[in-house]
Amino acid sequence: MKYLIVLGDGMADEPIEELGGKTPLEYAETPNLDRLSKLGEVGMVHTIPNGMKPGSDTANLSVLGYDPRKYYSGRSPLEALSIGVPMKDTDIAIRCNIVTLSEGEIPFEERVILDHSSSEISTEDCAVLLKAVADSLQNETYQFYVGTSYRHCLIWNGGKVVELTAPHDVLGQVIGSYLPEDAALREMMRKSYDILVDHPINQERKRRGLNPANCCWFWGAGTKPQLSSFEEKTGKKGMMVSAVDLLKGIAVGAGMGVALVDGANGGLNTNYAGKVEAAVKALTVDGYDFSYIHVEAPDEMGHQGSVEKKVQAVHYLDTRVIGPAVEKLQAAGEDFRLLVLPDHPTPIRVRTHTSDDVPYLLYDSTAPESHTWNYNEREGRASGNFVPQGHRLIDRFLQTNM
Repeated sequence: MKYLIVLGDGMADEPIEELGGKTPLEYAETPNLDRLSKLGEVGMVHTIPNGMKPGSDTANLSVLGYDPRKYYSGRSPLEALSIGVPMKDTDIAIRCNIVTLSEGEIPFEERVILDHSSSEISTEDCAVLLKAVADSLQNETYQFYVGTSYRHCLIWNGGKVVELTAPHDVLGQVIGSYLPEDAALREMMRKSYDILVDHPINQERKRRGLNPANCCWFWGAGTKPQLSSFEEKTGKKGMMVSAVDLLKGIAVGAGMGVALVDGANGGLNTNYAGKVEAAVKALTVDGYDFSYIHVEAPDEMGHQGSVEKKVQAVHYLDTRVIGPAVEKLQAAGEDFRLLVLPDHPTPIRVRTHTSDDVPYLLYDSTAPESHTWNYNEREGRASGNFVPQGHRLIDRFLQTNM
């Protein structure tokens, strides 16, 4: 038996008037999900432990079977594992987004955060910008490391875990009250703006109608993570397929394989086919029992507040990932189980994460069922199936009998 999880990051949502009171999952054209839901089980799962912040870090740990209350030590340390940062036990890792702030002759604290991803800037351009910041601000205490796209890492040697605000939680707001209380971090953010605002790359981006990547934004501080082995915990050899450093870092910490897919960028037009190929190859050729395909696009479109693009992201997940993956596993003659779910909602209304329950679809190719339901939030709730502790869902998924 082979096991495949397809996770649509932030895919769950709320009813939207523009979609006739439907969610993007209800509204999008999803022929493969419609078919598989009638042959499997749908329900709801609570992935964010009560009292913890709703993030892809805690939620994906839950989906992989790690209780966040036990294993979570911060978001950025997981990403640091992915990009090979040599963290010491006394280090603090901090996520460094390169964001877009409003410009003009106003005090730094009065600027507005416009875009947490700087129009999904490329890794190549962002690496140049981060180097300009590091050349000026890096020292023995603070070191910068390049990640993917707008997502990078700051290591604070001998630092402390401080409360920091996620940029996607305060889009469109004046930044003053959300800046770090730590004076050194706050001053580095201020100086990074001065370094980047007139950088040639940003001048060119503005000429092209793209958002400038004009400021470092620090958040997600934490200590070196200590995850147990996924294979020892589950008895399954696992492979992670994701464009996002966070998911790769979780995989590294858990001793899973990490597939590197050219053109996988976390955006709406990522290399879906390459992701499917990598996951299926791991299961059918390379001796893995378990693959995890993480798709970031629904979350990014939720943060952008684009109804149209979020619907499109759900459609792409269905037609470019789920459909082809199922076809390839069937063609290979493999018996398999498939679990489809979001990690958390990213509702268009709020443009950030919430802690609400999310719908799951569990399908077993060897034991098809017969139902009339479709896969979405409304019918997941109506099913009566509910998993209150998200980290327990994987036990249900991997057990011998559904």
